[in-house]
Amino acid sequence: MVVPVSISVAALVRDGLVLLVHRHPSRRAYPDCWDLVGGHVESGELPQQAVSRECLEELGVQIHDPVPIPMVVSDRGLDVHAFLVTRWDGEPVNAAPEEHDDLRWFRPSDLADLKLAHPASLPNLLSAIRAATG
Repeated sequence: MVVPVSISVAALVRDGLVLLVHRHPSRRAYPDCWDLVGGHVESGELPQQAVSRECLEELGVQIHDPVPIPMVVSDRGLDVHAFLVTRWDGEPVNAAPEEHDDLRWFRPSDLADLKLAHPASLPNLLSAIRAATG
């Protein structure tokens, strides 16, 4: 039995748009696709701590009050902890160019046309955006 890898990801939402990062084509896992910012939960770290660390490392922003949201992924090798983030300090930048070759804000209507790392998570992502803008 394979123990799933624990991952924490953040859906940063502002003005009805969600921030996605484009995974570098040379990445071993999920190359050349759009994804939420995030990464592995380190040993001894809580998922909420991991998502805060990842946002600082990969986007250069300090997030506030991440809210857990459901996130379905079809990869049984992953245990994904997703968070909705609507408040942060700083302006997101690509602070991890070795991991991502782009980052962009997307309208909900744009998401279905993207190559997503986890297409099964699209309904969860759309619900999170609606909750943030409701």
